[in-house]
Amino acid sequence: MGSAEVGRLGSAALRILAVAAVYYGAAQVGLLHQLVRDQVTPLWPPTGVALAALLVMGLRVWPGIALGAFLVNVSLGPSLISVLAITAGNTLAPVCACLMLRRAGFRIELDRLRDVLALVFLGALAGMLISSTIGSGVLVLSGALDAGDFWPTWSVWWTGDAMGILVVTPFLLVLRKARWPSRAGPGRWLEVVALALGTVFVTLLVTRTPDSNLLFLVSPFLIWAAFRFRLAGAAPCALAVSTLAILAAAGDRGPFVGEDVFASMVTLQAFNGTTALTALLIAAVITERDSTHEEIKRVCERLAEMVARMEPRPGPHEYPPENPPPP
Repeated sequence: MGSAEVGRLGSAALRILAVAAVYYGAAQVGLLHQLVRDQVTPLWPPTGVALAALLVMGLRVWPGIALGAFLVNVSLGPSLISVLAITAGNTLAPVCACLMLRRAGFRIELDRLRDVLALVFLGALAGMLISSTIGSGVLVLSGALDAGDFWPTWSVWWTGDAMGILVVTPFLLVLRKARWPSRAGPGRWLEVVALALGTVFVTLLVTRTPDSNLLFLVSPFLIWAAFRFRLAGAAPCALAVSTLAILAAAGDRGPFVGEDVFASMVTLQAFNGTTALTALLIAAVITERDSTHEEIKRVCERLAEMVARMEPRPGPHEYPPENPPPP
């Protein structure tokens, strides 16, 4: 085995271990706000981490997802067999989601409307059916849950994984390409600060008010972020809003006071889903519009150059335009 091959294997092993470590850390954050059996949460960040890793680094890092999922569930599962089954579901779901997205021609830049729709329907809604079905079924079969609790647990599990895809994956894809804006002037930075403070303030306000109708007052800030900063502004704002809403639901505050788990989940996930879709769809539409405008501009410039080259030049007995013939 040559040194180059050893280096490639070492690099691959490091990537796998890094994915496992980030997956485990994200799981610990998600478990702070569990709603069912101390392990089912309304937002499961590791799923978003797993899909982002697969999209960026390829399917070869799937062992890191499996290792991270095993380390998380080994202290939570009722038995080793159950832990292995849940780990398989947690690994298979993002892998299948990645394969479906690739099949659909998904681009990680999320600069087209079709990419956002693919992430929603293939990555989040369809792909996460696997983990939620396997996980909830294993908990029921192992006796950790009653059979009547299957569907409530399944719904929380599925929406939690789906929200991890919709909220965390776009944020990580944006973070991957983040660069310090060297040309941003003071006005641009002031706008960023105003957007961040306004989003946090309004979200804290509406998530501590009993009226659930006020939750959607954050929509103007999401639209502002998407219009002015595209995905780079929309993804962080959606993550911040969803996180603050989950904190309010876990703390039984605001519109979630006195609600049972199912009612809180309906309100919370309807709000989080609307938040993520509003931010991502508007950002994608604006980015696609800008790309189309730039492409049209380039085509017009090329046509102008072609027309300029095709214009006939005056012959030796012709008068140039600047020297008209004498009267």
